[in-house]
Amino acid sequence: MNLTAIIVDDEVNSRTIIRNYLGKYCPSVNILGEAASVKETIEQLELHTPDILFLDVEMPYGNAFDLLEKIPDRTFEIIFVTAYDHYAVDALNAQATYYLLKPIAIDNLIKAVDHVIHIKKREADLLDTVLVPNITAVEGKITIPVQDGFEVLQISDIMYCEADDNYTKIYLDKGQKLVSKTLKYFEDSLHQHGFARIHKSYLVNISKIVRYRKGKGGSVVLSSGKELGVSSSKKGMLLDYFK
Repeated sequence: MNLTAIIVDDEVNSRTIIRNYLGKYCPSVNILGEAASVKETIEQLELHTPDILFLDVEMPYGNAFDLLEKIPDRTFEIIFVTAYDHYAVDALNAQATYYLLKPIAIDNLIKAVDHVIHIKKREADLLDTVLVPNITAVEGKITIPVQDGFEVLQISDIMYCEADDNYTKIYLDKGQKLVSKTLKYFEDSLHQHGFARIHKSYLVNISKIVRYRKGKGGSVVLSSGKELGVSSSKKGMLLDYFK
């Protein structure tokens, strides 16, 4: 499994050692960037989304814990790299994944990277499990993928879904979501839960329909006031719901 990382240390020599060790002993780790201060680290994180932050504790104009306070919703794992062992408790409280002491022992570096790989594989397995095209084990809910994992939606909150190439826009009672899944994915997931494909572009929550207007295919009006066209080929199946 390949990982990405940013190295944070105010000492050039320390960054060089970590970079060289990773290149030689942990080739699955790709270095996205380096930083020497809290400010530079934040700039790097605005450009990149790493799997790992190799983080020195003491830096100019703030330390590692000052940095982490500025990033409450982090998706990367933290491997502290420091010459001081008295930060271990603080590192634990900061939910660090691993704690390495300088000078870095190669075996410990490999263990730290392997530990992150194990965590990432477990996360990937979890996502594969819950993001299959069907409803979760929790009745009345569905999971949708987001950048840092998945989000759980109440099915009853969904008004309709609209195709957008290989994406789907999900319109909720309040707000909307853009998901990197096709409309067919949601049709397979929701067809047994009162949702009907009324058009190549629309999947509608039948319980949200308050009116049907006649026409070649006609149209439906939702409780929100939104009106959606019905294709002639889908008209019969839609009307079957209201027999």
